[in-house]
Amino acid sequence: MKIKQISVFLENKKGRLYEALKVLQGERVNIRALSIADTSEFGILRMIVDKPEEAKKALEENGFTAKLTNVVAVGVKDEPGGLAAVLAYLYEADLNVEYVYAFVKKAGEEAIVVMRTSNLEKTISVLQEKGVKIFSFEELLNF
Repeated sequence: MKIKQISVFLENKKGRLYEALKVLQGERVNIRALSIADTSEFGILRMIVDKPEEAKKALEENGFTAKLTNVVAVGVKDEPGGLAAVLAYLYEADLNVEYVYAFVKKAGEEAIVVMRTSNLEKTISVLQEKGVKIFSFEELLNF
């Protein structure tokens, strides 16, 4: 099951992240997970939100460059080696992991790992075959 992620290009300057999040607040978009990768010049804000299409539209209307991308969200044991075990399946299937970010609801319980790989369909197939929990959009919003 693929999840829609919104990616937003941000100049790396004071207030830019705040401005983007203020736009989402104004549209009553709830952020469930986020990650920022940055350089000295710019950053990429990646988010799982409850209303991805509305978020993209609102951000673009306010001068931000935004894109919807498919990712997969999987359940990982919240223990040492939990993520490595899942990544081993992808390594064995010759899949490249482009990026990941994670969050937990309560320490010691299941962590959610959001990832983009070189082939999402194959990733989903491999992980389902190995019994890894793959979250639907609705499940992710209610985690």
